[in-house]
This record gives sequence, structure tokens and C-alpha cells, in this order.
Amino acid sequence: MPEREKRVRFAAFLNVAFTILELVGGLWTNSLAILSDALHDFGDSVALLASWLFERGARKSPDTNRTFGYQRLSLFSAIFAASILIGGSIIIIFQAIPRLLNPEAVNATGMVGIAIIGIVFNGTGFFLLKKGESLNEKVLSWHLLEDVLGWVGILAGAIVIYFWKIYILDPIITIGLTVFILYNVTKSLTEAINILLQGVPKHINLEVVKQDLKSIKGVIGIHDIHIWSLEGETDVFTAHVVLDNETLKSPEPTKQTIKKTLQKHHIEHSTIELESKYHCSGMICEERHTNNKPNSAPEK
Repeated sequence: MPEREKRVRFAAFLNVAFTILELVGGLWTNSLAILSDALHDFGDSVALLASWLFERGARKSPDTNRTFGYQRLSLFSAIFAASILIGGSIIIIFQAIPRLLNPEAVNATGMVGIAIIGIVFNGTGFFLLKKGESLNEKVLSWHLLEDVLGWVGILAGAIVIYFWKIYILDPIITIGLTVFILYNVTKSLTEAINILLQGVPKHINLEVVKQDLKSIKGVIGIHDIHIWSLEGETDVFTAHVVLDNETLKSPEPTKQTIKKTLQKHHIEHSTIELESKYHCSGMICEERHTNNKPNSAPEK
């Protein structure tokens, strides 16, 4: 088993174990802040488990049915986890609003203990995944860092409640954490939908890619550009590149330069069709030919 898969698996089971502990602790301390974070960690657990399964599935070679492989399964797990978080967050907010009007006593000592455990558990997962080099591990490590910061907030609130008995802080922290979670989940869900619609990934600037390609010696035009991502990590590029006549006599060096330029934009999988300015094909050219056709036959 690759080390990358082991790290993701360990972080997943660590998060699942803590989510169960957190749920019990939230009920014991009567803290909505802890229960809301338990919901958040449940979503994280789903994402981590899906990522672990994705790491396993990523090793599976493409077949006749899935010529691109099975990377896109991670998108469905992301949408599933996001749906759970959004639905649960709405429920938590409705539970927190009445407590703003009528604050209830919470077990501040228990909150402090669980917060410290939360910082240790999530901190361990963060530093473990931070060692990885894959984009998947980096994204997950930042997700766990958000959890650590959330637990720091709960710890600070619990200390204030312990000394000054300001119980209204619990629903205030709950709503604050829930709004923060909803904001980040909405961004992730938007990006997942964009990928499913084969939109240009957010980390790629299409206009900059065009400018860089047009600046290559011998390239006089480019059209029918398509950039999309399989799952947010593997980016795909196709285009028709128009070369001058001299470059077309020996196009391979220019083609390799184009591919190296694309790699600078995190595009490693590319399909490039080279053509001259006198022979154009593709959607743009078809539109030009259609537009150039006369509307009716000329009169005799």
C-alpha cells in the first residue's frame, strides 16, 4: 500500500473515532458548539473516507468503459458530504437561535477537555497529511487545519464560560462556526458542480494560457480550446494550434514547447491538433464556413 494511501486512511479513521467521541461529549456537556462541530467532523469523515477509497481506486487502470479512469468518483463523495453538512448546519442554526434568547447552562469543564482532545486529534491528522505532496492530501490537510482553529475557538469560549458563566457564548460560537462551515462548504460544492459541468478549473486562467501559447515562436493562432478537470486535480486540455509554414515543416519541437508551457499551468494531459492557416478544422472553423455561405442561390 502506498504511503500516501496509508496517511489518508489513518487520518480518516482518526477523524471517525473523534467524531463519535465528540458526539457523546456534546450531549454530555449540553454544548451546541461541540455538537455542531461533531456534524462538521462527520462531513470531514465522509470526505476523508471517500478520499481514502479514491486513493485506492486511483490505482485502477482505465478500461474500455472508463477510458479516463475512476477519478471522478471523488466528486460524488464531495457532493454527498457537502449535502450532509448543509442540511445538518441548517438544523444546528435552528437549534441555536432559541438558546440565544434563553441560554442554557453547559458543562464548561467538559468543553475544555473535549476541545483539547479535538486540537490534538485534528492537529495530528493535519501534520500527518501535510507531509504528503499530492494535491488531495494538501486540500485535506487545510480542511483539518480549519477544524483545529475551530476547536481553539471553542476552547477559548469554554474558558470564558467557566470563569464568568456567560452561557450565551455557546450558541454564539455555534452560529459563528456553522456560518463559517456553510461558507466553505458552499465554495467546495460550487467548484464540484463546475467540474461536473466541465468548466475551467478555478486555478487556471484561460486568457493567460492563451497568451502564453500565442507567445511561442511559430504559433500564429489557437482556437477550439477546451480545459476541464476530471476531479479537481487531473486537468485536461485540447485545442487546435495554428503554426506558420516554416514551423510546420518540423513541428515536434514546438509541440513539446506547448506541452511544457501547459505543464506550468498544472495541465499535464493535453491533446493538440496542429494545422496551417490555410487548412482549418474544428467548431470555430465550421462556424466560419457556415457564416460565409450565401443565404440563397445567386440570381441568374
